[in-house]
Amino acid sequence: MNFKAITHTTIILFIVTATIFKPTIPLKKVSALGEEVSVIVEVEGDPYKWKDYIEDYHPFVEVVHVYDTLLNALAIKGEAKDVYDIDKEDFIQHVFPAKTYKVPQPSWQSNQQTKKDNQSDRSEAEKASESPAKQNQSPQNADAIEPPDRPVDSEYTGEGVKVGVIDTGIAYEHPDLKSNYHGGYDVVEFDEDPMETLPAQGPPTLHGSHVSGIIAANGEMKGVAPDADIYAYRALGPGGVGSSVGIIAAIERAVEDGMDIINLSLGSTVNSPDWPTSMAVNRAIDQGVAVVIANGNSGPENWTVSSPATSVKALSVGASITEMKIPYVTAPLDDKAIGLTPMMGAPEWNLQKPYKLVDGGLGKEPVEDAEGKIVLFERGDIPFTEKVQQAEEAGAVAAIIYNNEKGKLEGGLTVPPSIPVAAVSKKQGKWLLEKAEKDLWLRTSYKHMEDKLASFSSKGPVVANWDIKPEVLAPGVNIASTVPGGYQELQGTSMAAPFVTGVLALIKEAHPDWSPERMKAAVLSTATPFKNEQGDLYAPIAQGMGEIQPEQSINPEVLIHGSRLTFGKVTKRNETKTVTMMIENRSDQKKKFRFEIPDDSDGVTWEVPQTFYLNPGEKKKISINLRVHSGNLQKGLHQGWLTLYNENKSRKLPYLFVNQTADYPKIDGLELSVSPFEQNQLKYRMYLPDGAEELTVDLYDPETLRYIKTIVQKKDVEAGMIDGVIPRKEVGEDQYLALVKVLNGQKYSSIVTDFQLLQHPS
Repeated sequence: MNFKAITHTTIILFIVTATIFKPTIPLKKVSALGEEVSVIVEVEGDPYKWKDYIEDYHPFVEVVHVYDTLLNALAIKGEAKDVYDIDKEDFIQHVFPAKTYKVPQPSWQSNQQTKKDNQSDRSEAEKASESPAKQNQSPQNADAIEPPDRPVDSEYTGEGVKVGVIDTGIAYEHPDLKSNYHGGYDVVEFDEDPMETLPAQGPPTLHGSHVSGIIAANGEMKGVAPDADIYAYRALGPGGVGSSVGIIAAIERAVEDGMDIINLSLGSTVNSPDWPTSMAVNRAIDQGVAVVIANGNSGPENWTVSSPATSVKALSVGASITEMKIPYVTAPLDDKAIGLTPMMGAPEWNLQKPYKLVDGGLGKEPVEDAEGKIVLFERGDIPFTEKVQQAEEAGAVAAIIYNNEKGKLEGGLTVPPSIPVAAVSKKQGKWLLEKAEKDLWLRTSYKHMEDKLASFSSKGPVVANWDIKPEVLAPGVNIASTVPGGYQELQGTSMAAPFVTGVLALIKEAHPDWSPERMKAAVLSTATPFKNEQGDLYAPIAQGMGEIQPEQSINPEVLIHGSRLTFGKVTKRNETKTVTMMIENRSDQKKKFRFEIPDDSDGVTWEVPQTFYLNPGEKKKISINLRVHSGNLQKGLHQGWLTLYNENKSRKLPYLFVNQTADYPKIDGLELSVSPFEQNQLKYRMYLPDGAEELTVDLYDPETLRYIKTIVQKKDVEAGMIDGVIPRKEVGEDQYLALVKVLNGQKYSSIVTDFQLLQHPS
């Protein structure tokens, strides 16, 4: 007989103004009928009723776990043929093995994988992601990374606080983690051993161990909360990939196990406040568990925050760069200075005297006359590591790699080199090439950079409710932490989120009775906004309240509940929007408060309270009114800062509203999948923030772009999450391009993605 293959669920994020093509994701073969499989099935009604039913009528299938808090589902194990029989039962709503969630890709990997013609750079990134265990256990790498000291100066250590890390698992035998590891669960394998994926099991992982170390390492390395209890929930399997229902199941298990705080350093591509994972996070917080989520690594564009960081109640975290030394190179008799972007994995660029520059081309051939010089390479054809090795073998003191396409280049090296390596843009590289051809010397100067926003950090706002995300920033660049076999530096909002989680553990130790909402208010009320190099504040949708201040957040004198002022969308010609906040004086002194409104605008009028006082322990509910005359303002996103003064202190409160419309994605989060068991239906799901007058999904031949057929056609579609099924016989086994089109107000928006339906012999 023939047995249908499991298709890999494809989730693609697209900007409305452009059509983006992604390579087809390879499909996995289905298990043989006699092989054991594990799945989570969503059921209709009481899951305990159906657990008893399965145990009575399907005795060869084991019900491993019942989920009844955040979803109604059963985790089951059994031979494929027996689990397949259960799939035929009417009470089964969905079966979930489809891969839809992953750890956010490091920014340097995502930036390398932008063009199909750059196969060498893609393979470089793939090598880094597919063999982390090998690279991180090498003596060279272990010696190069020195375990960092505790990043927070506090008398509190997180003692007695239970922190759940939902991720790829944990290397619980690591000497810096084993004393604080207290258990957890493996949602991928349905057992109580949440070890990281090992090489024999597939592409190995390390992400969860790195995240756990930032929170609570307690050995040579010290985390933010070194005495907190770590519980690891492995929801992402080989390669760091998992399912949305697996994430939800892990959240539920963490809630059941009594976690005080949950860390989610993972994401999707869906910007939606009511996506299932975001809703599950909200429900977990309602049950008294604080949840911290990485905002994503898809910046610097707007609207790039993704679920579950879109959760209204969670604390969403962007990434900042702490104070660092930036190298610049200059040539004689030239005022131009080229800023260098150090490549991850290479030693610090610390050249103290001038060196000649020599052209190394693409690095495919040995570099001549490079001893004691800096070698300039062009990106392309071969991995970065191989280029740098050519420079090392030629006796160079450093290497610079310039982009072969427009834009900034960020990179990483799979094998740590012995010389510093940096990246520059294509334009800068061409300028340097001219200097190399003239046999000129380069001098390095250094500029000390204050804290700033990481360029890869995803920005808000959230589509539909226009929530300001991220809400806070934390260090997320070149962060050293624990990995299987040693330590490694990684960067991303995945590293920023656990820093905040660790701070929440300190707050929870200091205030055991504080709710998640109160802990969140403490972090946001004490954060400090960042300014860019021009001295202007970064936009609210880039930084929220600013960078976290750990020590101040533990015992804040003033708590502001509802500090982010989201006024929503203005749809009328003249409209008044109101938001409320609560200000609380926790000090033992009477405090004076007053507001300062932004500069006047022809289309905006503010109404704020006059000066008021709060006695020690007193709270006051405040209403802020914003009158918008939409005809006097440009359509789109409007944001800025309202200032709250308390004596000689000021706090910047971010505000945001949308006038009529904005350039947000009109289609988001497309999924196409089939069940892991033989069914006659293809399932689809997407998010339409504005709904649609007309929705169509057309299939095209990916080679010839020839139109094949229309498989979905709907009219008057309501806003929100849209799902449905298509008869398999209408599609057939093949590879397709799916073009999704939405019509609203005589304007079309569209996205395109590849998908594949195959048949394999059993």
